[in-house]
Amino acid sequence: MQRVLTGITTTGIPHLGNYVGAIRPAIRAAAATAAHESYFFLADYHGIIKCHDPEQIHQSTRAVAATWLACGLNPDHTVFYRQSDVPEILELNWILTCITAKGLMNRAHAYKAAVQDNLDKGEDADHQIEMGLYAYPILMSADILAFNARHVPVGRDQIQHIEMAQDIAQRFNHRFGEVFVIPEARIEEHVELLQGLDGRKMSKSYGNTIPLFQTPKQRQKSVNKIITNLKEPGEPKSPDESPLFAVYQAFATPAETQAFAAELARGMAWGEAKKQLAAKIGAELDPFTERYEHLMAHPQEIEAVLRQGADKARTEARKLLQQVREAVGIRALA
Repeated sequence: MQRVLTGITTTGIPHLGNYVGAIRPAIRAAAATAAHESYFFLADYHGIIKCHDPEQIHQSTRAVAATWLACGLNPDHTVFYRQSDVPEILELNWILTCITAKGLMNRAHAYKAAVQDNLDKGEDADHQIEMGLYAYPILMSADILAFNARHVPVGRDQIQHIEMAQDIAQRFNHRFGEVFVIPEARIEEHVELLQGLDGRKMSKSYGNTIPLFQTPKQRQKSVNKIITNLKEPGEPKSPDESPLFAVYQAFATPAETQAFAAELARGMAWGEAKKQLAAKIGAELDPFTERYEHLMAHPQEIEAVLRQGADKARTEARKLLQQVREAVGIRALA
């Protein structure tokens, strides 16, 4: 049985874009087949690379875990754990660091972008660049290789990280013997990049997101902020005139989407369209809201699930790490 591994960053509160682009498809894929094992982890060590606010990391970890569980992730059929609960990952990270070429890290997109930004500002190339940013591709490789995951679902912007994990694994295997499965990127060609309030990709950095869990009144208020033009009720409108159509499409069936487009063409008012959109989002998410609010109010239940998942993950990681230790010469004397 092959393993599929997905990391989830813990630096923010999930929004509709996260749900449509990552949470919903990953949960559906995990439930759809018994041909592979699904590993999902909260990447809190990755979170502290960019976020230095302890409370934000803590609150995000709770909210992200509650979101995935509320939206249907089944911890009995998957391995759901917190990265920091599996110390074997960090031990493997150090061993991999010792055999990783510095030149490989120099080519990492995030590091190169940070260097270029410094140079553009007239600063020293490495001004305020910390080792977490520089070496995080090695930690990402350890996340993957600790479980000999075969498939890693990623967007095209993340392919380089999988290629680096391949390079590191191959380098280790060549030097010390065949220990690691060479991971493969599973390109998410059809991941939906949901449009935000202003028509750009929905992103916390743009400030154009719609929260995942809201009351109907709060959701309607959020949806009302979606940009539209000044066309009056009765004037024909096309789907490309406002991002609200793309958001509606992400939550509707093809037939519902076609009917919505037809109503716009017949002159449906933007206000009515926004009411229909809020209702459509609520129809899918409201059933999850009670579970989410319960988990957020009872973090001990989340903690129990994560601890159970960490026990499963550590059982597998220990086996792999023992092979790695033996391979590099860290073993009992007798």
